[in-house]
Amino acid sequence: MAAIAVNQVTIIAGETGSGKTTQIPKMCLELGLGEKGLIGHTQPRRLAARTVAERIAEELGVEIGQEVGFQVRFTGEVSKATKVKLMTDGILLAEIQRDRLLRKYSTIIIDEAHERSLNIDFILGYLKRILPQRPDLKVIITSATIDPERFANHFGTPEDPAPIVEVSGRTYPVEIRYRPLSQPKEDEEEASDDELEEDRDPLDAVCDAVDELAAEAPGDILVFFSGEREIRDAAEALQARIQSNRKLANTEILPLFARLSLQEQHKVFHPGGKRRIVLATNVAETSLTVPGIKYVIDTGTARISRYSHRTKVQRLPIERVSQASANQRSGRCGRVSDGIAIRLYSEEDFDSRPRFTDPEILRTNLAAVILQMTAMGVAKGPKDVEDFPFVEPPETRAINDGVSLLRELGALAPPRTQGNGGTPVAAGGGGGAKGGGLTAVGQQLAQLPVDPRLGRMIVEAGRRGCVREVMVLAAALTIQDPRERPTDKQQLAAEKHNRFRDENSDFTGYLNLWNYLQEKQQELSSSAFRRLCRAEFINYLRVREWQDLFAQLRQARPAAGDQPGQQAPGGSRGQS
Repeated sequence: MAAIAVNQVTIIAGETGSGKTTQIPKMCLELGLGEKGLIGHTQPRRLAARTVAERIAEELGVEIGQEVGFQVRFTGEVSKATKVKLMTDGILLAEIQRDRLLRKYSTIIIDEAHERSLNIDFILGYLKRILPQRPDLKVIITSATIDPERFANHFGTPEDPAPIVEVSGRTYPVEIRYRPLSQPKEDEEEASDDELEEDRDPLDAVCDAVDELAAEAPGDILVFFSGEREIRDAAEALQARIQSNRKLANTEILPLFARLSLQEQHKVFHPGGKRRIVLATNVAETSLTVPGIKYVIDTGTARISRYSHRTKVQRLPIERVSQASANQRSGRCGRVSDGIAIRLYSEEDFDSRPRFTDPEILRTNLAAVILQMTAMGVAKGPKDVEDFPFVEPPETRAINDGVSLLRELGALAPPRTQGNGGTPVAAGGGGGAKGGGLTAVGQQLAQLPVDPRLGRMIVEAGRRGCVREVMVLAAALTIQDPRERPTDKQQLAAEKHNRFRDENSDFTGYLNLWNYLQEKQQELSSSAFRRLCRAEFINYLRVREWQDLFAQLRQARPAAGDQPGQQAPGGSRGQS
């Protein structure tokens, strides 16, 4: 509290579970910051914003929506009495467009800053820019113990960084064991130099590590994999190993990945009487804490989203995780007692890995960021994007790539230097077209809460008389697939889902599913519709998200709307 009182910017670093998220807003209230304006508290996820608000309200003994409120994309409970406002970082970005200096806030808390999402990096850069104009604004950044010095240097200088407060987490010591896949051959005398090492099958290595941990004291095991397919293969291999190893009797295998049904995900967070082996993707690294884990097996890989400048496609290649990720993984087993982490790679391999995972801004297409920066007036061209105070500035090539895409979409006018030889797609240019600002199409795209490429389809669909269908598809391509395939009922789920299939187009399959759900929702009561979704292996919450996003697109859609054949502003022939 003393650090927050005397500094404009404070960085608070601590392990997950140390109480940063729930206690810091209460300290700000105690300091009287809630009297001078709102205490804004951002979360990367909607679920977190709501649950944290409920928890703080409960601890303060107030009703949600009164002193403590929340606002997320589709819902919110905030009143005039609200002093602490939980929200997603996307909501704060939207507010910047209406309130450039964030005048209604006395304090901004950026939570989970170590995730380094595009939104977080942009907000941190924007706050640095406005702080001199708002000397009364307090900024508090909380992060897991991943590179807090970088945030401190960003808001200060290497000689005079912003203060860092370390919060110790409740952790026990973890023993690290390295068990690399390449093992020396047993019969070394007869082997030649080239044959001294052999690579074990990764699944065998996981099973061997489980056997090794079975000999230790009883406890749950968390195994990290790069994706769903690897988890399914490992579940099969481990099932066979459990049957042959008496020490693993009374053990259950639980997968944990994004496409699982909610019911299956909940099993992981409610331990029963059996010993558990949880097979997870990197979602269990920092975002979720799986309770009761005593042992960790780290395969050392993850699928990390990267944009390819050559192919212009966002890919999900399997890569070696960084040292920070590996340490987060091994730290998962030091929460309840002394733990053991087995890494299926060598210590030399670990030492050669990068210290931190690249933030999202260095591995994604920047078109959406540049579009928003231009709409907000923060940038008028590529040079302004380069000069923006990002925590880690993106490469010039990445910025030019994003600008090129926006020009192709007709969202940015060509720069002045191009004169009449400019690209014809931007000819409809809105204000600032001469200097490479947003065209009328660009202004429409900036209003749509989807990727600019999907947004451009919606703008064009307004001209071609199929805007409703394209909005349904754009929303479907933005959310996770609502169709579920539980591990134990894959065949049954496939049969249910096949009714919507169209051999000629996956898109028509989405439209068939949408029309079916709309029809059933009108026929049935709310609880009966939920039961129908469960029986037909459709995730009700994702259906709600799909419908909510469609509704939001319909509200924000370009004025060209549903008029068939009407020319969308700034559009041109051959641009679809």
